[in-house]
Amino acid sequence: MAKVRARIGLKVGKRSHIPAEIASFHGLSSDKEHIAMVFKGADSEAAPLVRMHSECLTGDVFHSSRCDCGEQLDETIERMGQEGGVLLYLRQEGRGIGLYNKIDAYQLQSQGMNTYEANNHLGFGDDLRDFSEAAQMFKAMGINKIRLITNNPKKITEIQEYGIEIEEVVGTGVHIKDGNEGYLKAKKSHGHHDLDIDE
Repeated sequence: MAKVRARIGLKVGKRSHIPAEIASFHGLSSDKEHIAMVFKGADSEAAPLVRMHSECLTGDVFHSSRCDCGEQLDETIERMGQEGGVLLYLRQEGRGIGLYNKIDAYQLQSQGMNTYEANNHLGFGDDLRDFSEAAQMFKAMGINKIRLITNNPKKITEIQEYGIEIEEVVGTGVHIKDGNEGYLKAKKSHGHHDLDIDE
């Protein structure tokens, strides 16, 4: 059974101005060092606002033009800074294929494949992420009911299968920029993400 290992206060966000706590865990079944960011008021909420955000070095850190991950992360942090919530940062880069394989997939996308086709061409499934440890993390924090920030039906289905009740699904904005429109269209058409974008 997973347990919280430590909770340490810090400030986060684009201007390092939003108070939060970072939590680490004991007992997760993989060797991945997932963390939780806990924002004000989340501990007292019966169904806190939460997001399960999978690591994206290129998007989260460098704000790559290839995706919308960094923008979704920034949007979530800003919202939770105002409303409270729990952000799980899950170490499963590239929908679970890893950083180097994701860069190989980028090369294939530059040749005309979409993000799913590129992963498939490299021998991977559409989405190899596993949200069982996210459920373990929620339960270690005493969270069994959530309001989930996502546009991705896979996250909704899987977290429910692992025993977490979803009271509400909250979508993120659509972050279109030069270079990611094809990526977003593929997420909508192939991954069935709830995105308000023209096919």
